Amino acid sequence: MKKQIHLNGFVQHSPSPHSTGLWSYKQHEGHRHNRLAYWEEIARILEQGKFDALFFADVIGTYSVYQNSYEPAVTNAVQIPAHDPLLVISALAASTQHIGFAVTVSTTYSQPYFLARQLSTLDHLTEGRVGWNIVTSYLESEAVNLGLERRLPKHVRYDRADEFLEVVYKLWEHSWEDDAVVLDRKNRVFADPSKVHLINHHGSYFDVPGPHLVEPSPQRTPVLFQAGASPRGQRFAAKHAEAVFIKSHSLESLKNYVQNIRNLVEEQGRDPHSVLIFPLILPIVGSTEEEAHRKYEELKNHVSYEGTLALLSGHTGIDFSKFDPDQYIEDMETEAVQGNLNLYTKDPTRKWTLREAVMNHGLGNGTVKFVGTPEQIADQIEQWAVEGDVDGFNIAHAHSPGTFQEFVEYVVPELQQRGIYRTEYEAVTLRENMFGKGRRFLQEDHPAKQIQVATNS
Repeated sequence: MKKQIHLNGFVQHSPSPHSTGLWSYKQHEGHRHNRLAYWEEIARILEQGKFDALFFADVIGTYSVYQNSYEPAVTNAVQIPAHDPLLVISALAASTQHIGFAVTVSTTYSQPYFLARQLSTLDHLTEGRVGWNIVTSYLESEAVNLGLERRLPKHVRYDRADEFLEVVYKLWEHSWEDDAVVLDRKNRVFADPSKVHLINHHGSYFDVPGPHLVEPSPQRTPVLFQAGASPRGQRFAAKHAEAVFIKSHSLESLKNYVQNIRNLVEEQGRDPHSVLIFPLILPIVGSTEEEAHRKYEELKNHVSYEGTLALLSGHTGIDFSKFDPDQYIEDMETEAVQGNLNLYTKDPTRKWTLREAVMNHGLGNGTVKFVGTPEQIADQIEQWAVEGDVDGFNIAHAHSPGTFQEFVEYVVPELQQRGIYRTEYEAVTLRENMFGKGRRFLQEDHPAKQIQVATNS
């Protein structure tokens, strides 16, 4: 049997979040991001294409590193306006039947008791179609607007995240027994209190006695996504993630990353292929190769150079207004998003000047572009899936919803014809659609299952 791939649609609740400046492109409808109908249309397109999930990236700060100012970001709509993605999921679930919803929430600026309740509620309301993209946040502006003097050091953010995960695992997996809800009308007992337990968590960052406020949801724990790129981030992903989101320019760099992640997962005592790996790609589809490349050049003409400098500076924590555009970007450590710096400093295929990096980063968030006919794009997808040992792809958009519509209309049928992509959804819950029917819950080798919690109430 041929390898089966999975797809997610990569979005953000903002006008043109991952293709900077494309809000000005005549076919782009991102200005409608503040209307529910816009998101319903995208969700239905992706569901028509049998995508696993609509994957919402998110930040809760402004891109203010460049020129030490938020103004370039505002001028160029660099992930601002930035609306809350959590609030649209219930409505999108009511408008669809199968597609899942992976939402980004930071462990640095949330509380585990509160977030566990929110995601359990959504898992109930969507009937098991929710995932959580776990992030630790990287913008200094997030920290200061949320009450801190400065951004927490990376190691502290990850230490807090580890404990955060321990708390929510206890709440989701160990607080309520499967049969706690009895609905005994005769004896007037809704739930058996002997089967609802305190978690009594006492740690360095959190003290949470419990119990969880929500009865077990269809998946108990939402599907866990993560995108760690630094060494600490990769170890964190190997411990906790069920799906890892990555960006890469080349098949060679992709292979290196995937092998390292699989090794780290195995070191955690987990099946190295129990974690699905999703590189981000930007497809640009044409009826001919020439048409696709003409479209690519037209899209590049709408990229905002200043806006992308603001985005890349925010992503890396480096103010690139102080750099010569024609100098090569050097390898360095950052307290922001190491992966977005590594894209250009650790590319095994070439060296990048700042100018080249900006022009690349402005379209599709710096990821690889697959440009060509549906058959050519399907060829690249199949090659990367097989040779790169990945499980699927997050699909970025240049213009919305057009990029998704073209991909679903032209590329998805080609993938289906080759027998490497589903023609129908296999199940109901997000986890089952990703991992197979019957896999509704976390695997037994996941650390959430290994936690010991006293069962006294």
